[in-house]
Amino acid sequence: MPGSPEKTVAAIAVACLVAAISAALLLRRHHRSSPPRTKRGDLREFRCSDSGEKKPQEKFKRLLADNSYSPFKHLNHDTKGSPTKLHPYEEDITHLLLNPPTLPKFVSDNGNAPLDMSCSYTWVDTEPQLESLAGLLRREKVFAVDTEQHSFRSFLGFTALMQISTAEEDFLIDTIALHDAMGILRPVFADSSICKVFHGADNDVIWLQRDFHIYVVNMFDTAKACEILSKPQKSLAYLLEVYCGVITDKTLQREDWRIRPLSVEMIEYARCDAHYLLYIADRLSSELHSKTTSDSSSFSDDKINFFFEASRRSNLVCIQLYTKEIEPSPGASAATSIFSRILNQELDPSRISELKDIIWKLCIWRDLMARIHEESLRYTLSDQSISALAMKLPKDPQQIYDTIAESPSPIVVWHIEELCNLLQNSNLSIDDLFDNILERRLDPTGRCPLSAYNYILLSQLSSKRGEMFNFSLNGAEKVTQVGNKRASRDLFIKKFSCKSPVYHNCRIYASDGRLLCYCDKKKLEWYLQRDLAKMVEDDPPAIVLLFEPKGRPDDKDNDFYIQSKRNICVSCGEEKHYIRYRIIPSCYRMHFPEHLKSHRSHDIVLLCVDCHEKAHTAAERYKRKVAEEFGIPLFVQKIVDSGEEKVFASVGPTSDMDSIGGGTGVSPLQLRTAAMALLRHGSSMPSERRGQLMDTVKAYYGGREVSQKDLEAALLVGMSPHERRRFKKKGLSLSGNYRGTTLLKNGFPSHMLENGHDNNDSSETCEVGASETDKRLSLLGHGPHGKLVVEQLLENYGEEGILQFCQKWRQVFVEALHPQFLPGGWNIKHSGKRDFGEHSVYNPAKKAPQIL
Repeated sequence: MPGSPEKTVAAIAVACLVAAISAALLLRRHHRSSPPRTKRGDLREFRCSDSGEKKPQEKFKRLLADNSYSPFKHLNHDTKGSPTKLHPYEEDITHLLLNPPTLPKFVSDNGNAPLDMSCSYTWVDTEPQLESLAGLLRREKVFAVDTEQHSFRSFLGFTALMQISTAEEDFLIDTIALHDAMGILRPVFADSSICKVFHGADNDVIWLQRDFHIYVVNMFDTAKACEILSKPQKSLAYLLEVYCGVITDKTLQREDWRIRPLSVEMIEYARCDAHYLLYIADRLSSELHSKTTSDSSSFSDDKINFFFEASRRSNLVCIQLYTKEIEPSPGASAATSIFSRILNQELDPSRISELKDIIWKLCIWRDLMARIHEESLRYTLSDQSISALAMKLPKDPQQIYDTIAESPSPIVVWHIEELCNLLQNSNLSIDDLFDNILERRLDPTGRCPLSAYNYILLSQLSSKRGEMFNFSLNGAEKVTQVGNKRASRDLFIKKFSCKSPVYHNCRIYASDGRLLCYCDKKKLEWYLQRDLAKMVEDDPPAIVLLFEPKGRPDDKDNDFYIQSKRNICVSCGEEKHYIRYRIIPSCYRMHFPEHLKSHRSHDIVLLCVDCHEKAHTAAERYKRKVAEEFGIPLFVQKIVDSGEEKVFASVGPTSDMDSIGGGTGVSPLQLRTAAMALLRHGSSMPSERRGQLMDTVKAYYGGREVSQKDLEAALLVGMSPHERRRFKKKGLSLSGNYRGTTLLKNGFPSHMLENGHDNNDSSETCEVGASETDKRLSLLGHGPHGKLVVEQLLENYGEEGILQFCQKWRQVFVEALHPQFLPGGWNIKHSGKRDFGEHSVYNPAKKAPQIL
């Protein structure tokens, strides 16, 4: 029956009001998520701070990660006297890795289904509320966590929302309003007795460190459980649909989570991500327990606890550390990338140098502007815009607006004159550009105001810009050098980088199910071929040993070996290419006692080409320091062979041995060059020249007459086995009795001399002798230096001296690269000692060949 006219009018009025409110919220939401930009052609000037929107992070009073070029400082937590540990809670996490906790029930006994989402939630945006929540969580055994980030209108990004769910209630924490107070939750997240449930926590862990110094200890990551259970998909959306019958719209993840109040859809999405996690974790844990039981039914002694394995993998995520990505020369990598894309176009060769110069300047300008104004690079000026500006070189503001790929950001509009000057003035130096920026920063109108984000940055520019932006008018030359080196660098990567993953992350378990170590496939096959183990999992491969191993994961310094390892550069995280790098040079390590060197994987890490070069440079510098401290020169520079005994000497360039006529010795390069010339052209060269070369060879042989075989033998001085094989392929006779083997490491190999290469480095390495020890020494390029250093250490300090020597090398490596991606458990003070079991190939009683 129709209602009264009054009710109808009232209903219409209410509907109109609701529609108006909804439209206003939608408009506000659109306004917030779409950053305001100036229309093309609008040349009016306005202050950057007058762009129509105040960024919420401007209210933050305490920043842990600012926009300066300074490295991030982690929490200075008491690590129980272990200052070498980088993670403040590394000991707590390592204990969990070695002793996986028996996790509590994720849901209550009557929790047969997820909680009803119609129940209320608590919005937390005051400190008393946060304190109350912290007290509540301290009484829990487990709770679920998720975060929402914002990055488009921030240089580093920040956490805009945190969702926490217990078995009884959901909490949405306004981390913008409570940014400076979030440390209240730090003890709860670091409490190892409370399990925190995440899904795909790799980013969440480092974001919490970056913004709040919150470190997660004791985690169960449902994504890691999916890996072990070999689920067809590992996404949270998949788990929600399969276990909870909930379908989510993941496009909401890209919404602007800074807006307040959040829309109904955003609140529903945020709650959903954490609300069902405990139930999902409970279901996955049941499947892990079932897998443990079923997989061990056929051989009860080979039981593996897959639930503990999921817990262990989850806690490995916790050991990660946040690091700010800081380039040695900011903007360089972006400039190289943009220029490489431009090279695909048809370019006027005469403009290439100019393009390199302007692209680099634009990238540096963009990087600095984004940091000063707390904006992302892509919001400030996109790569496409930089490319277009460099190609067209617009002459005035209007042309700049018409050229760039999108409507200009407020930063571009305000700094338009500066940008015009940069594009048109090829002689403009970066120093002049920075002076202009600093002058504007001091403008009383506050057009580029100081903030917590840029204070340290602007303070550093006047004192440090010379070392960080060594550009000036030589910018084109520097970019040219980068471009010229790129082809050779790419060739080097193609030739020498690892062609397949180094770490296979296969697992070896003891008979009681405890994880012993991670290893490669060859080691697994070695055990299986000898019937010393049984395969218990195919992907990733895992075996259970059929004998009791000598060592256990809880042995001292064994925690490193039970961590999975990523195939990336441990310094910068480069994933596309990497090379093995020996932290402790082989010239020393090969002479260590067997039980100190058998565990080599701790001190062999993966580095990209650029980081490898830095590490190698630091190592060579420290080698020279070691040579000076021990009084043992690095290089054997002169050799004497009287036919019966070999004499090795390391001397300076002013030594009498530099005189060939003295009959006291000859440098290996001179010897090889003379022998090669005599073998090739001796019969046709002038007698005077032939006599000079023959004197050089005779000096090596102690002055006696030399034969054809002696000349052939002289070619081997400074050659590696690989080089000898090359000579054999060329048909040269190497049938003489002389079998000394050497490698010229820091000069050119002798086969390169045939192609006209030369090297005047007087500090070459040479080793002559027939013993196996001599052959091994020769491959290192430092003669007996390493052996003599190790012997001196053992004689004066014993094995403790070797351990301290290793620690110094690791310290050199850390100080040179500040690596942020080292595997969990890696430690400067790692001892590397081990005992050998019955089946170990390192057991002195065993004759079996070593596992490669």
